[in-house]
Order: sequence, then C-alpha cells, then structure tokens
Amino acid sequence: MKAIFNGQVVAESDDTVVVEGNHYFPADSLHEEFFTDSDMNSVCHWKGTASYKSLVVNGEENKNAAWYYPEPKEEAKEIKGRFAFWKGVEVVQ
Repeated sequence: MKAIFNGQVVAESDDTVVVEGNHYFPADSLHEEFFTDSDMNSVCHWKGTASYKSLVVNGEENKNAAWYYPEPKEEAKEIKGRFAFWKGVEVVQ
C-alpha cells in the first residue's frame, strides 16, 4: 500500500493493518522528511487517544493529515504506533 499526498509517496508498506476501513502503516514505512509533529489529539471510545502529524510536501502543508495511537486501548493493540491518513491523502495499492 502507498499513501500519497501532493504527488509524493509519504508512506509505503505491504504490512498495513485495516481498522474501520483505514490502512494503518508501520512507523518505519513513513518517509519522515515529509512529517512534522502536531499538538492535536482526539479520543476514540474504543481505540484510545490519537496523536497527529502534519505533512509538508513540495511546499504544501496538510495539517493533522496522519494520526496514530501511541498507547491504544487493549482492543486496538494491533495499531500501536501505526499511522493512518485522511484529509486528501490518497491510499492506494
């Protein structure tokens, strides 16, 4: 699977975990040079507290475009430290 933003592959892996229709990529599959930390958090009642990262590709910023669960609840332990995408990031085979 590939995650693409603004014409650039930002993550690529054959080892994604699908939860609620979202592909969660391993942290080591991210092209770190495109990611910046964000202070945004959100809470899912069964997965726990999500943290976010923003993308900057070819001068275009996509705030909070990637999320991950550093310490997910037990029911979601398979996505610990994995990243999913939204907000204009295309995930393709």
